[in-house]
Amino acid sequence: MSATSEGWWRPERFAAKRKHLEMRARILDAIRRFFAERDFVEVETPALQRSPGLEPHLMAFATELNEPGAGPRPMFLHTSPEFAMKKLLVAGVPRLFQLARCFRNGESGRAHHPEFTMLEWYRAGAGYRDLMSDCEALLRACLDAAGAAHFTWQGSTADPARPWTYISVAEAFARFCGIDLLATAPDPLEPRIERLAKAAQPLGIAPHDGDSWEDLFFRIFLERIEPELGSGAPAILYDYPISMAALARAKPGDPHLAERFELYVGGLELANAFGELTDAGAQRRRFRADQAKKQARYGVTYPIDEDFLAALAHGMPESAGIALGLDRLVMLASGAPHIEDVLWAPVA
Repeated sequence: MSATSEGWWRPERFAAKRKHLEMRARILDAIRRFFAERDFVEVETPALQRSPGLEPHLMAFATELNEPGAGPRPMFLHTSPEFAMKKLLVAGVPRLFQLARCFRNGESGRAHHPEFTMLEWYRAGAGYRDLMSDCEALLRACLDAAGAAHFTWQGSTADPARPWTYISVAEAFARFCGIDLLATAPDPLEPRIERLAKAAQPLGIAPHDGDSWEDLFFRIFLERIEPELGSGAPAILYDYPISMAALARAKPGDPHLAERFELYVGGLELANAFGELTDAGAQRRRFRADQAKKQARYGVTYPIDEDFLAALAHGMPESAGIALGLDRLVMLASGAPHIEDVLWAPVA
């Protein structure tokens, strides 16, 4: 949350962002047309959930539900509508999208806000490469609706009409850092920090006390790789190490990798996508590992959504899904320097 958000409603201050908000409205219209033309149904799921999501580094807002005749039940505001939308896949909705209000505690900055809008869509019978095609078409449609020539972020521009860059995570580490990333994980599920630390020595990047392999991965990535992604044209960074799969399935034929990609524009992460994991047992094991990581790092953990695992066990179709930051998309199209410039009202 920006220190300047106080008094955002003053007419002279609000007038400065009206052009961004008008562009936001045009982009929202374009998004709904885009999915309607492709036979998606727009859904709405509750923000109030028994589990907010179990990603180790995301912190949730906690509350409680009081119902007549029952004691208070701990609940959370979701960090993503992912679990509920996947239950709808199980229920038989084959193509769905949502513009969801999401909540993440402790997040604020130029491109972060504690309450924000996420665009998520899921396709039964599709793979993660189908979502890459969706992204190309969607970003072109949104930029056209915005009436802008290109996306802009911190002086970098990207034109989605130009050929996109497709690069795997391993290729990115080799190209920008000279690191053979997969060699640092002889056991794909237990990557070795000492191997990554040795490979990173020529870069002058060293682990901090208590760092994990993943901590060092992100330090290298944020310093040397992310700024290179999506300049000139958007970039797809794909095939993450399996230890970073989250809710993605393993890539058939390669136990080191997961069917996961991220979309970058001008060095800014815009979307995260998975070829979805449908094995309830494997997902439970990942959830428990994530709970242990959060407990060790932050001294807190969140409950597993048992209803979600029951839905997976019942039979979720092979599918792919993606989460895209709507506010960031508007920032990129409008050239707004701060996320609050594209919000009708900030959290204050």
